[in-house]
Amino acid sequence: MSGVADIYVYCGAHTEEVERYIQASKWHPTSPASPFNSLEIVKTTARSVGDALRDLDARDLITGDFLLVHGDLVSNLPIDTALAAHRARRIADKNAIMTMILRAGGLGSHRTKSKGITPVFVVDPTKNRCLHYEEMHPLQANKYVNIDPELLSTHSEIEIRTDLIDCGIDICTPDVLALWAESFDYEVPRRHFLHGVLKDYELNGKTIHTEIVDEHYAARVFNLQSYEAVSKDVLGRWTYPLVPDSNLVAGQTYKFERGGLCKENGVILARTCKAGKRTVLGKDTSIGDESMVSNSIIGRRCHIGKNVTIQNAYIWDDVVVGDGSIINRAIVANKAVIGKGCKIQPGSLLSYGVRIADNKETKEGSRITRAMRGDPPVAVTTDATVVGDAGEGYSFSEDEDSDDEGTAFHSNLIYSTSHLNLSSESISTLNSNFSSATPTQSRSRLSSFAGSISDDGDPSSSNETFHHDAVNGLVDALKEGDDFDSAKLEFMGLRLSNNASDHQVRRAIAVAFGKRIAQLVEGGMEPSKAAAQAFGASGAQKFLEEVAVGSKKLMDDQVDFISCLQKDLVHRGSGAIILAAICKELYERDVLEEDAFLRWWEESEALGESEDKEMKRVRERTAVLIQWFREAESESSSEEDEGEDSE
Repeated sequence: MSGVADIYVYCGAHTEEVERYIQASKWHPTSPASPFNSLEIVKTTARSVGDALRDLDARDLITGDFLLVHGDLVSNLPIDTALAAHRARRIADKNAIMTMILRAGGLGSHRTKSKGITPVFVVDPTKNRCLHYEEMHPLQANKYVNIDPELLSTHSEIEIRTDLIDCGIDICTPDVLALWAESFDYEVPRRHFLHGVLKDYELNGKTIHTEIVDEHYAARVFNLQSYEAVSKDVLGRWTYPLVPDSNLVAGQTYKFERGGLCKENGVILARTCKAGKRTVLGKDTSIGDESMVSNSIIGRRCHIGKNVTIQNAYIWDDVVVGDGSIINRAIVANKAVIGKGCKIQPGSLLSYGVRIADNKETKEGSRITRAMRGDPPVAVTTDATVVGDAGEGYSFSEDEDSDDEGTAFHSNLIYSTSHLNLSSESISTLNSNFSSATPTQSRSRLSSFAGSISDDGDPSSSNETFHHDAVNGLVDALKEGDDFDSAKLEFMGLRLSNNASDHQVRRAIAVAFGKRIAQLVEGGMEPSKAAAQAFGASGAQKFLEEVAVGSKKLMDDQVDFISCLQKDLVHRGSGAIILAAICKELYERDVLEEDAFLRWWEESEALGESEDKEMKRVRERTAVLIQWFREAESESSSEEDEGEDSE
């Protein structure tokens, strides 16, 4: 991002903490290796975005384009394309003052999309220009977008988008600062600034544009629900390289191990405990006998007792969990203590230093704290009905005079409107032909937004979890040359835990072998040798025969496996020649039968013009093998006929 701006700004009451974090990071702005190494760091004690930008305008520090990014952003998204488009627009029209980078989130209910309050962007797709913005929430009386009729008459095509994830990344000109300075009513970038500038277009003549991307990862952690969503995406490695084992902060020693476990040095695991499947364990943490941890993040110096079950939870540093306790989908802050035999229900939030007495069960969605309240602050008496007789803490409640509309929806870890008695009717909008077209359901390697992987309870989420973990496990086994007995056990365990179908099993195996062979080819190995090496790994052929094809070698199963190979290799550069090499190797090893290849080919040819061009392209190199099968079959038939004639 070098050259975007000359200034790096951070604001808020805790500037010293932010500065320490920046200095600890390998990629902080002043690091010699950083793309920000030419930036000047400017501090401001402003507590809101509006005050910070007005402060910058008053100092007259920024004279060129600058990048406005929220500190809660998690993203691996490159901005080069958006920056080039912004600069080109700026040259052509000086009134183009800002470009917002938005992430397409698909039509499904993805976990990183805003819940409750829905941002609505009205866009002219021919100019990538944002025409109108407003936010809708379940409490409002009508569910309509109020569009100025003049927009409909002056723009031949518009899109009303409720599927966009606001990344909080804006490329701005100094004019943006001037507009903030002119209105002290602006406090937040979207609901106030964006809505106001677009509404007053006739007055100021300034235009704001969008760059909508459908690859890579970008999401903000702005409430408890997005905290959980982004954490799950980090566990799923959608945010790579922003994952624990990249060790971006000084002092981190995370290593990613097979089975989805990521842990630091000094972790102590009892022999009979089970930790893995998208789990992160911090330094000097210990887990006792028979305990189970999955889909969770546990910080440093935590002590987890015996027979403890932790799933979908986020446990910070220096936490103690007593024997036999259960923690499910909860957040436990630093130095909290959970007694023996406790049950922490989903949605619970235990704040700093809270102590839960033995055999106590928290209510679902409860928020427990030890913070002092009032002005001046005074300690609040412990509520034994909440934390038990030997506990410390009380239930936290929001101030009744809070004017934040999002509080009703985002104050809890689990989003729910059951207590609001709301209508479930959808938002009424106007649709153009362009916006009503069926969206492309492509999936980026670094994106968790495409496809439907909304909640862990959703079957599609379970399928994606199985596929991701299964493929990675098999590829690792092929790389390390391990015996496939252990890989098979892990694979079958994943299949059972995710209830994967036979087709999903074949697809995962096909993708894993195709990926490994493609890696070898990209490294300079000939495709035929790469295929021989992969399928020649110890136990690999037996694994294919028993799991991918099955001992009965049913024709439908064999054809399905070949089709899975073909679909995966469509996306690889040398896919055609790799598919031909794989087919030849599988036939010679007697894993797949000649009739299966012929049937697969005939079914593909039967599609004729309707066959996908890329699917057709990737199988063209296999035509030689199919022709050889057909000639051999023809010669065999001729020999049989000649034998019958001689008799």
